[in-house]
Formats: sequence, structure tokens, C-alpha cells
Amino acid sequence: MSNIDALLITPPSRLEVYQGLANDYAAIEPPVWSSLIANFLIKKGFTAEILDAEAENLTHEKTAEKIAQKNPKLAIFMVYGQQPSASTQCMPGGKKTCSKLNEITSNEIKSIVIGTHASALPKKTLEEEPYTYVCQGEGPLTVIELISFLKGKTKDLKKIPGLWYFDKDKKVCSNPSAKMFEDLDQSLPGQAWKLLDMKKYKAHNWHTFGKLDTIKSYASLQTSLGCPFKCTFCCINAPFERNTIRFWSPKHIIEQIKILVEDYKITNIKIPDEMFVLNPKQVTGICDEIINSGYGKVLNFWAYARIDTLNDDEMLKKMLKAGIRWLALGIESSSKHVRDGVVKGRFDNFDIEGIVRKVRDMGFYVGANYIFGLPDDNFDSMKETLDLSLRVNSEWANFYSGMAYPGSQLYPMAKNKKWALPDDENGPGWIGYSQHSYQTLPLRTEHIKGSEVLEFRDKAFDTYFKSQDYLSMVKKTFGEQTVSHIEKMSSHKLKRKHNFEKVNY
Repeated sequence: MSNIDALLITPPSRLEVYQGLANDYAAIEPPVWSSLIANFLIKKGFTAEILDAEAENLTHEKTAEKIAQKNPKLAIFMVYGQQPSASTQCMPGGKKTCSKLNEITSNEIKSIVIGTHASALPKKTLEEEPYTYVCQGEGPLTVIELISFLKGKTKDLKKIPGLWYFDKDKKVCSNPSAKMFEDLDQSLPGQAWKLLDMKKYKAHNWHTFGKLDTIKSYASLQTSLGCPFKCTFCCINAPFERNTIRFWSPKHIIEQIKILVEDYKITNIKIPDEMFVLNPKQVTGICDEIINSGYGKVLNFWAYARIDTLNDDEMLKKMLKAGIRWLALGIESSSKHVRDGVVKGRFDNFDIEGIVRKVRDMGFYVGANYIFGLPDDNFDSMKETLDLSLRVNSEWANFYSGMAYPGSQLYPMAKNKKWALPDDENGPGWIGYSQHSYQTLPLRTEHIKGSEVLEFRDKAFDTYFKSQDYLSMVKKTFGEQTVSHIEKMSSHKLKRKHNFEKVNY
């Protein structure tokens, strides 16, 4: 056994998830939760390393071989995705890697899986996946107690919080969840940047529009955990005990930013919080720290916001001054009726176009998020959403198909209605929850099939990014190089199963 207590692993998933978009257009994100837990362990006197197979561009086999060579006391598979609901689509990559690891080591290396999906379906994950243990919850306290057990310092698995495991009779056992951290500055004091090769990460392509040559100057920095909203289609709170949000202090955040800027020369930073623009006091506090440091002049942040959290103009002005240049807005649908059907928090009948126009006039770039195929959608309502996106004509747009992600309220609803899901007996499995894979299987609606939703989504993508109004706006805003980049991106046509094989969904 080596002297590595914990090896935190990001298994390879990008090629399966993104097809031909993987190499030139999909981001490679620093593993936030791996670096948070690694730093937590190191501060407690344990040894930890990170193996990011995505950044290293490793196959499942090579990843398993590297884990075996390092021979840690605990192999921790961190199965998250690049957006809050993307853990499920990365499960196949983790399964292939861990299965290969078990094969070449004869199951000698103990493993645990952590992530949104595992927290949503811990029993199913333990029974069907190749891991020794499953974590339900955030992970740090579960991991530290499990390593102590594996090192012989404690004797009782029943006392390890958030742990799912088999007993000696192969019976599924679970322990009460770990207590949620309240003081993040003290409990999770920063990310373990030194364990990552920061030169191997790259931003989302749109994040660097106008400065595409800076795409590899990139980091992802968490400033809060959780979300207070209960949107029906979202599974972000699966690892947490309740719908709540906890913050790191502005002082802590600026210390992390200083490390990124001074030590790694980072200019592009994603704030992956489910909802950054929410608490004006917190947002303003962080912005004040950045402005006072002078970093706002060189940094290019993007962060999530909602249409109904953009009313404080003084806060917005400070955000711009602090270098928060991109706002990712969850518009979802043009129809209030469709939005109401999925409980979009306090998102009432706001003037979507007016608010987007306001923040863009102030100087922000907008990445608008739309969902086709929410339960009440039909072809007319989806067409209205596409028409809205074309009128808004934001600097970037994400078009998603509705998915009943495990951990979301849509998942049991779809099960009860017996709507086809990727994890059905004859379904494609968890990869079907990917938005861009060959086997993508969206949720059907009350009116149309899942394959029809996906067909509409893919055509909407083409319509938007090949629109002359859009390309003219991009040329004026970012220049000809960015237009050329978008044209190359939109020339890629994703292969979808329903276009090549007979499907019944």
C-alpha cells in the first residue's frame, strides 16, 4: 500500500458525452469538489492527490492503470459534470474505469463514488455500479471517516456518516447523513490548486469570445453551496439535506482569486454556483474585494443569475467593475404556463426581453439558457421559445432538451407516468441523460415524443447559430475571428440514434 490516503479521480467522459464537440468546443473544467475535498483532507493531516483523466486526456484503461500504480488507500470517484445537472451522464465513464480497476487489481483497492447522481440514487448505485462504497451527501466527512476506518484507526462502518455499503451478508446498509457544514471558511478552506496542472484546463468557448487565444487561462471557483429554489427539473440539491444556500466570505474568495491571478496567471474564471446573483450583500461584498484588489481590470468572470435577481442596478454596476462580464440566465421557456408547470421558484411573469436588454445595455454579455420539452410543452410553445431566443439574440445561447434527472422532481413524475427514461430496462442507460450524445433520450411531454423534442432542439441550435442577425451581432461585438469560430462549431452535426435506428420514444 502506498502512502496516498486518498486519490480523487475525475473519470473520462467527454468523448461519449460531447461527440465531435469534445476536442475544440467543450470546456475542460478544474474539478471543484475534488480540490475542495483534497484540501480538506490535507488540512486534517491526510495525504491526497488528484487524478483528472479529462485534463490528462486518458482512456478508461489508462486511468485505471494509473490508479493501480498509485495504489491509494481509497480511490474516490468524483462523478460530476460541467453543469449542475450533468452528474448522471458521467456515470458510465466512472463505471468503465472502476470496473477495469477492479479487474486489474482483483478488487484490492477500495473505492467510493461521490456526486449528485450517487446522492440521488445511493441504493441503486451501490447495487448496480462497481464501487465498494457510495457516498450520500457532500463527501468530506464521509471520506475522512472512511479513510480512518481503512487505516485501522476506527472499527465500525456504522459510524461513518453518509455511507452506503454491503455488510458481510451482502445486505445493503446505510448510515445517517453527515451534518452539513455551516461555516465554509473554516470547514472547507479553499481549493487545492497545487494538486492540479492549471495549464491543462480550458474555458467554454463563448466565455472567451473576442479573446479566443486566452481559452487555456481558466479556473472554476466556487463561492457558495446549494440553492434555495425548488425548480422541478433541477437535481442540484440532491447531495444536501435541504434547499438552502451557504456562502464563503468575500475575504476568503478574494484570497482564492489572488492565488489564481498571481500564481497561475488566470484571466477567465467561472463561478459554478447554482445561483451567484442572488444575495446582494454577498455579491457586493465579493465585488468590493475584487475592485479594491484591482483584479477586476484583467479578469473575465461568468456566473449564473435569474431574470428576477437583476433588479439592483448598483449591484450590477459593481459586478461589471469587478470583471463579471457574462451572465448565464435561466430563461427556460417563453411560456409562463410551461414555466409554472415546473415550479421555477419565484420566477413570475417578468419582462424577459426588457431585463435582458437592460443588462446588455449596461455592458454585460448574456448566455441565455432555454429548455425544450418541459412537461406542458408542445410544438407551438417550443416554437415560441425559439422565437424568443431569436428576438433576444444574446451573445450565447444554450438549448437543452428536458430531462428527468435523478434527484429532480421530474424523475418520480416520469416514473409514475411510465414515460420512457434512459434507465429503463431497454433504455440506453445513464449516457441517455447527456444533452449531446448519440444515445440522448429526452423526456417526452404531455403532447410530443422525446425524439421529437430532440429533433426540435437540434434544429433550433442550427437556426440560432446560423442566423444572420446573430452572426452580424457577434461580428460587431467580438470580431471576425469569433464569427469564423462559430461557423466551424455550427458545421458539426451531432449524430442522434433516432436518425439512424428505429426508436420507440
